[in-house]
Amino acid sequence: MRILLTGASGQVGWELARRLPELGELVATDRASLDLADAAAIRRVLRDVKPGLVINAAAYTAVDRAESEPGLAHAVNATAPAVLAEEAKRLGALLVHYSTDYVFDGEKRSPYTEDDAPHPLNAYGRTKLAGEEAVRASGCRYLLLRASWVYAERGRNFLLAIARKARAGEPLRVVDDQTGVPTSAAFLAETTVRILGRAEHPEGLYHLAPTGSTTWCGFARAIVERLGVNATVTPIRTADYPTPARRPAYSVLDSSRARAAFGLPAADWREVFEQTPTGLPASL
Repeated sequence: MRILLTGASGQVGWELARRLPELGELVATDRASLDLADAAAIRRVLRDVKPGLVINAAAYTAVDRAESEPGLAHAVNATAPAVLAEEAKRLGALLVHYSTDYVFDGEKRSPYTEDDAPHPLNAYGRTKLAGEEAVRASGCRYLLLRASWVYAERGRNFLLAIARKARAGEPLRVVDDQTGVPTSAAFLAETTVRILGRAEHPEGLYHLAPTGSTTWCGFARAIVERLGVNATVTPIRTADYPTPARRPAYSVLDSSRARAAFGLPAADWREVFEQTPTGLPASL
């Protein structure tokens, strides 16, 4: 089977690129080789490669910047998945597409299931929801995987930002009234490959996150503890740290449907974090 991967240089894409060759012949693309804001380029690449499996790990993920760049965010997060889905249908290919907990508004106070109605608060969440809707309406075979609070040892993310500040001795004031589930890119990639390798028809919408939950402040404290540095993390309210984009106060994902459907083990977010194979980078 030939596999086309987009976003291969990103957090999740990089981890997928390491694992997907066990499933078939991998054609990995990044922003330099495939600009997802260019619909014609997407069609050209898919028609040249003719994959049986398309995995879209690329996205516009700058949550705050999306408020001032909604057009670009929509092009990458909504229009591109629509084109990928259309081409996947034409090829008879399965499309794997990642979405986000930010499709929810955070008004609920128990973990969100796949049956809960989305209601995004920001431009990023709206464009990601539009991408989901386009994939589902396309008629292609799809696997939609919603993730939350993704971190990795590369790129730009909360883990690396906190680690840099802690090692530099900078003050750490972190929001403590937003609750979610930190999810490593490696966990997402490993679980995706496991699903694709073992499930005969892995189709539908599924949440894919570890169990448990914490706040951004709780996650920051776990990072500092893992680093072994002497740094104090001070909890603050969302109102004390205004940002262009509103975030949901609660966006915990219930992933029990995926665990039941695909025989996945339950793993707490802290266990996943502590078992990151390579550990935190020694130099940031």
